[in-house]
Amino acid sequence: MVKLTMIARVTDGLPLAEGLDDGRDQKDADFYKQQAKLLFKNLSKGQHEASRMSIETGPYYFHYIIEGRVCYLTMCDRSYPKKLAFQYLEDLKNEFERVNGSQIETAARPYAFIKFDTFIQKTKKLYLDTRTQRNLAKLNDELYEVHQIMTRNVQEVLGVGEKLDQVTEMSTRLTSDTRIYADKAKDLNRQALIRKYAPVAIVIGVVLMLFWLKNKIW
Repeated sequence: MVKLTMIARVTDGLPLAEGLDDGRDQKDADFYKQQAKLLFKNLSKGQHEASRMSIETGPYYFHYIIEGRVCYLTMCDRSYPKKLAFQYLEDLKNEFERVNGSQIETAARPYAFIKFDTFIQKTKKLYLDTRTQRNLAKLNDELYEVHQIMTRNVQEVLGVGEKLDQVTEMSTRLTSDTRIYADKAKDLNRQALIRKYAPVAIVIGVVLMLFWLKNKIW
């Protein structure tokens, strides 16, 4: 199944969006997020041979596609079908370009498109069960083949000097980014709750006020 989803700008490695609940039930989630950020950093230096690639990392695979100067990356279990992983990324790419395409180049802060998580979560659920009729149809679709997509090892891609040492060095920066990201997520959730319950609270308040006034008068 899909374990991690991240979207970043290739030109400078700036993270644009991420699955908010990714890693909650996963051991070493921060470690793999750091690896993903190192991959984005390497891509920003032009260190990639293909616009589509699979990368082995521990018990998982990173899969990514690059289009329109944006990298769409996911990490899945080794047993998860490669074709579904890339179809998932294609779905994210199409919607992200449609909704945010005109703002990608001008985004100046990390996770500028944090609200895209809603679409990530919805799409991830569609790809959760590989045995659904929808996903079986995608697996049998001969129009979308992935046999020629290169597979490499994460240590090869990151380079001998940048492997796990740099992953460790990034931990403090990731912690800071994670806090900012979590705060923004809380703000979004708070705003959603206010929009949802504020009208109800106002109506209840008005009713109580009228009831109080009625008792006061009589």
